[in-house]
Amino acid sequence: MYQIPVLSSSGKRELAADLPQEVNPHLLWEVVRWQLAKRRRGTASTKTRGEVAYSGRKIYPQKHTGRARHGDIGAPIFVGGGVVFGPKPRDYSYTLPKKVRQAGLAMAVADRAREGKLLLVEDFAGVNGKTKEFLAWARAAGLDGSESVLLVTASELVRRAARNLPWVVTLAPEGLNVYDILRTERLVMDMAAWEAFQARVGGEA
Repeated sequence: MYQIPVLSSSGKRELAADLPQEVNPHLLWEVVRWQLAKRRRGTASTKTRGEVAYSGRKIYPQKHTGRARHGDIGAPIFVGGGVVFGPKPRDYSYTLPKKVRQAGLAMAVADRAREGKLLLVEDFAGVNGKTKEFLAWARAAGLDGSESVLLVTASELVRRAARNLPWVVTLAPEGLNVYDILRTERLVMDMAAWEAFQARVGGEA
């Protein structure tokens, strides 16, 4: 059981949360690998010898030249010729069991809670879409930009206020993912995002 700080305009309190006590680095690696594989565009493409823009004419006679035997100039052995076994457009995505995805997300959040890098927020008082308003709130919350922050909130105004800051990554609650949690140093979630996270790890992934 973790005690997670909750910040609101009325002060600070703690919330008891049941999160995994042990973090499996290999499982996290599997989930991140699956995420990044889904993001790959898979558009790399090379031309075979049948696709390069060269004549298919044999460049010189087979015999009596004293030179090696060659066919057309589009052969892979020539500069500018076709590519053998080169990449072609493909889909890199694959399936990962839902329970593995759920466990990975829970472990990533638990890891931030274990390090004391998880903060829950009841309300972003005074933040109405302006970056300077978010900066004022962040300073009051102890966030000074020395650490990268993943901000997960259902409020479009708060996301808009924070998205221009180079040390803040903003996400809507449904976008919470293992890769972004691990690539940032602190995790800040509003209560709507926290409830959505609990629903995901307890039910639908």
